[in-house]
Amino acid sequence: MQIDLSKKEFRRLLDLVYIGNWVLNSTRGEDRFQDYDDLESKLFAMAPKLSELWEGTVVPSREYCEGGIHEAIAYYEDNVFYEILAEELSRRDMDYPEITDDNYDEIVGRMDAYMSEFELSGVDHLILDEKD
Repeated sequence: MQIDLSKKEFRRLLDLVYIGNWVLNSTRGEDRFQDYDDLESKLFAMAPKLSELWEGTVVPSREYCEGGIHEAIAYYEDNVFYEILAEELSRRDMDYPEITDDNYDEIVGRMDAYMSEFELSGVDHLILDEKD
């Protein structure tokens, strides 16, 4: 198989591969998906200015990793965090119902309210109310 990509397209592909591998492997510790690491290494080896050798393996260079890609990952992670939190808090407020056609609009309305608050204040106004 051969794929023809411009330099810009190849760079975008490297970004996608790096982000995808980060999502799959960054929290796995020793139980990483090695085939994804291997593919990332193979592709980054084709871009010597964006890669370096570490313990005998081609990896994305420190400059690449510090060049803004993690800001994109952090932006995604923040959005996912707030969306999951808004849904969980909304469902909690309603005693954890299954989502159905009948309660969907109410859940989404509550989620929208939480998301508006998170956009204004993050989690600064969240308080844990410990019961005795």
